[in-house]
Amino acid sequence: MKKKIFAFVLSAAMAASLAACGGGGAASSAAPATDSKTAESTAPAETTPADVDYGTGEIKIWVADNITDFTKGKVDEFMKANPQFAGYTVTVEAVGEGDAAGNVITDVEASADIYGFAQDQIARLVSAGALEEVAPENIDAVKNGNDAGAVGAATVGDTLYAYPLTSDNGYFLYYDKSVVKDPSTLEGIIADCEAAGKNFYMEINSGWYNTAFFFGTGCQLTYDTDDTGKFTNCNIDYVSDKGLVALKKMIELKASPSFQNGSSVGNATNAAAIVDGTWDSGAAQDLFGDNYACAKLPTFTGSDGKSYQMSGFGGFKLLGVKPQADENKLAVCDALAAYLASGEVQLARYEAVGWGPSNLEAQQSDVVKADVALSALAAQLAFTVPQGQYPDQYWPLATSLGDSIISGELTTSSTDDELNAALQSFQDTCISYAG
Repeated sequence: MKKKIFAFVLSAAMAASLAACGGGGAASSAAPATDSKTAESTAPAETTPADVDYGTGEIKIWVADNITDFTKGKVDEFMKANPQFAGYTVTVEAVGEGDAAGNVITDVEASADIYGFAQDQIARLVSAGALEEVAPENIDAVKNGNDAGAVGAATVGDTLYAYPLTSDNGYFLYYDKSVVKDPSTLEGIIADCEAAGKNFYMEINSGWYNTAFFFGTGCQLTYDTDDTGKFTNCNIDYVSDKGLVALKKMIELKASPSFQNGSSVGNATNAAAIVDGTWDSGAAQDLFGDNYACAKLPTFTGSDGKSYQMSGFGGFKLLGVKPQADENKLAVCDALAAYLASGEVQLARYEAVGWGPSNLEAQQSDVVKADVALSALAAQLAFTVPQGQYPDQYWPLATSLGDSIISGELTTSSTDDELNAALQSFQDTCISYAG
């Protein structure tokens, strides 16, 4: 544990030292204020004792292909600034976040010491004993330094197991500000679209998008898995008053003449608003031109008269450290992982490859704030649920629930009994996929 304390101090000191000397490349120009402030507010003043012997060894890092070169450069900077770690050779290899967990679990011992992964893999990695807990000394810095969605994604139960890297996968609202005057409520958006004879797009027959309604009213739909990835339990309460409110709102939305089912700006016609992600920001700017605007998803008024914030899934990239038998090596891995996940490096990574930072100060940098799509997504991710693992069958099942609305099988004239029957069928089938 003592070496973990050293690791955290080193990471903070490293961030401050790189900020002071200008880091490396154009990306570091916006970093000094951010990182010096972070270091002052979260790190002890003293640095690691110079006479600590961290030994020798090899450290392997797995990251996505498009940030391999970037990561190598940052590792080089870190190692040069920390000669006490000179006994370690660090290699960086390209392994995508979606593949990392499967590769790690297959052979934990032979896998990378530090690796990036998608948040939906964290439960399997913890169950397999493939993730070291974030040291207690680092927890406050991670929790206070990153947005709530990313911190939640890095947490299993009450334990923080990973360092957040990004908050950049989810959906929000693109809109034409000459048509939509106030994007804060779904009812207001629909009214403006109807008045202008314009379309509102949202893909309600998608298991990714229609959770915006169900999670918004407080429903849950998650799965538990064992370390092999087998689904062992489904946690779902769609058959409930809150599930009924969500389903009724989806039906009400479909009944609007402005509604169009879809989530791709490139396929939208006569659109004034669309729920989509950052991957379509360029197309949205082309579509709306000078009237291009973005916002978090709106609230909606339910059939019970209450107001609900639309929610949905959020996606995050995380960085994990594999448990180590050698505490010296663990200390070095901790320090290196903390640095690669720091606000300074997150900001530089955004400028290099466009990955949206989870670090709060990086999110407030001028360059990130100028990205209005990413800013809207950051606001929305505060209300989302980190996407876990779901059976392959879940996605077509969720599509069929939305299709029953689109086809007119479920309408505003449907009784509560009919709607609850549809929810019961959906819930029972979801449960059948586990165990």
